[in-house]
Amino acid sequence: MARSADIVIVGGGLAGASAAVMLGRTDHEVLLIDPHDPPRPDFRCEKFDPSQIRLLRRMGLDGLVLPAATQNRELWVARLGRLADKLAVEQYGILYQPLVRAVRRGIPPQVRFLNGTVAAISLSDDEQTVTLTDGEVVTARLVVLANGLNRALRGSLGIGCQTLSQTHSVTVGFDVVPTASARLPFDSLTYYGERPQDRIAYLTLFRLGTVMRANLMTYRGLDDPWLKAIRETPEAALTSVMPRLAALIGPFAIQGTVRVRPADLYVSTNIEQPGVVLVGDAFGTSCPAAGTGTNKVLCDVERLCSVHVPRWLATPGMEASKIASFYADPEKRATDLSSRRAAYALKARSLADGLLGHAAGYARYVGRLAKGFARRGLARLRSLSQQAGRLSWRRGPAQAGR
Repeated sequence: MARSADIVIVGGGLAGASAAVMLGRTDHEVLLIDPHDPPRPDFRCEKFDPSQIRLLRRMGLDGLVLPAATQNRELWVARLGRLADKLAVEQYGILYQPLVRAVRRGIPPQVRFLNGTVAAISLSDDEQTVTLTDGEVVTARLVVLANGLNRALRGSLGIGCQTLSQTHSVTVGFDVVPTASARLPFDSLTYYGERPQDRIAYLTLFRLGTVMRANLMTYRGLDDPWLKAIRETPEAALTSVMPRLAALIGPFAIQGTVRVRPADLYVSTNIEQPGVVLVGDAFGTSCPAAGTGTNKVLCDVERLCSVHVPRWLATPGMEASKIASFYADPEKRATDLSSRRAAYALKARSLADGLLGHAAGYARYVGRLAKGFARRGLARLRSLSQQAGRLSWRRGPAQAGR
């Protein structure tokens, strides 16, 4: 006898687990299918910025995620070995596996978890049939595909893939430790590439637990010898493209495994089908360097679970026209477009060479210096004003007594 549910979620990563939490708070029967329990390690998003934290709060996930993450309260911005600005920030660092584990802990107990792999899905306007590799069958009104980069299952449904930019970027992840001091002098640092020919967007360093985590955003082919060098001799390879970095942060070493992750930009096609909806990377990817991937995933899940699924399940049927309303959602479309534009714009700026490219780079650096100088000046004036106010208050009662 087949299992049944109102909603089957295929994939228990960030997108699928978040959807399970939100849909599990409703009266609908929800079943989550994933082959990995606990979730396996992966090199994905490792930091939340304020816009993503706002989305977590909007979805009611902040109480699950933020206690498991490391808060960073100050950001240094630098280039060419010089500090341009210091900002007060609200950022959190967390590796992907602990992130997914934290979200999964918040899945309500009424959501059933099936540890398995989906082999096939059969679709119709009314009922969907999900078949696992062990032969088990699950029926549902709606299937949420949140299985990330796995294209095989989507391909079996006739869903295609349009590649927008092959190997658009390559992200390198590693841990950094100081060798001449107990700790580095900042919570987080964004250090921009020094020369366009190095094909580096920026290096971001941020505290994550007891270590300083590094994500280096590059635009290189997978056959680039430098990527081989960063795995084998990481300190020398990093110094070759950022020779002034040590002058700013002090001597350092790279510890542990160096992870390299290429990112293609693609979007799924032929997606308006009955009974199945795609979220997160299953729908389309983003560039990690642009820092918008988590926004896309969380926006997809929030719009689907808060707006569209309640409407769909309120009436009979699950025809393609219902599913199309999710892909046409204005907030989703705006987030997708913004993410794509950010990916191309950052790459163009980072690789801009020649006189105009160099001039634009220095102009941005000088602009950041000016903002930092103005911000520090205002902070100094505010501090002096507060000191003067306190001094005036102290003098007032004493003079009144005389």
